Amino acid sequence: MLTGLNDKSILFGLFFAFDNQLQAAGDTFYEGITSKQFFLTICLSLFHDHCPTINELSGIMGSSHQNVRQIANKLERNGFIKLLPDEQDKRKVRIIPTDKLMQLEMKHKNQGVEFMERLFDGLSEEEIAITLKAMIKIESNLISIREGQK
Repeated sequence: MLTGLNDKSILFGLFFAFDNQLQAAGDTFYEGITSKQFFLTICLSLFHDHCPTINELSGIMGSSHQNVRQIANKLERNGFIKLLPDEQDKRKVRIIPTDKLMQLEMKHKNQGVEFMERLFDGLSEEEIAITLKAMIKIESNLISIREGQK
């Protein structure tokens, strides 16, 4: 089926296919939370010194403010986070983790490890490092494209 396509075209198509497959596989792994919601919680845990705004989190997640807000709204409805206006700037919304989120993270800790093990099964550390290096370069190119740079 891929006959006649160059490697770049195949990779381009695989990015979209992987996105769908990763989401579907992740959704079966985490009970009570989607893989996108789980990703938001992972990104949320990167902020050690403050509770991030939706804009800060959208930058880390590589997603739009609107998409992150939708995911955050669902997490808030389920009691995993609270969305509160920033004290200095009421236009900003801060994301505050709840105890229920901490319990969820503990519950899924082993599942997360198992998912990662299965996801990268058969890949050497060298292959993972090379893939990571390439993906970081592609991400940088995407940022440049989005910002209208060369």
